[in-house]
Amino acid sequence: MSLIISMAAFALAASITPGPVNIVALSSGARFGFRASQRHVAGATLGFVLLLVLMGLGLHELLQRWPALTQGVQWAGVAFLLYMAFKLAVDKGHLEAKAPGRAPSMLYGAVMQWLNPKAWLACVAGMGAFVADGEARLVWQFAAVYLVICYVSVGCWAYAGTFLRGYLHNPAGMRWFNRIMASLLAVSAVYLVLPSPQ
Repeated sequence: MSLIISMAAFALAASITPGPVNIVALSSGARFGFRASQRHVAGATLGFVLLLVLMGLGLHELLQRWPALTQGVQWAGVAFLLYMAFKLAVDKGHLEAKAPGRAPSMLYGAVMQWLNPKAWLACVAGMGAFVADGEARLVWQFAAVYLVICYVSVGCWAYAGTFLRGYLHNPAGMRWFNRIMASLLAVSAVYLVLPSPQ
């Protein structure tokens, strides 16, 4: 039982902390509401769990053999984050009832996780800590724990956005909110390409 608690604590710390996926969930909740944001929440959760399982079943070995692949994923993630930041920054700020825009899709949430370096680091660190020997039973157990924790964590960000929605009644307020979210995404992207301190 203590192993499951440790897995859950790790999953919570990695999932609830700010990151690109959670910023998009917050923004989606504020703009489109909690219900419409559930597609993003579910897609991000399933995308992450799939990455986690594949990492546990041997994907990390492939990345160790071909470090250029890891670097390619990192740069693709940075480009994707900057693209999302741009889209948020130029958004007109109209709420759902007044605009044809749609909340992020399930596929969008899943792809976002696969292009999110934070997700890759969490998978590598988590599998290294809890499933170092690659035992399939532990891989699936960790994935099941993560499925629940990740869904609730990303969902909390979407719910927080829904709460903020009540304060963003007009397009001008939403534009400011979107620009703050865009800035956070851009900062996340820049942080990922900075050299790590030795």
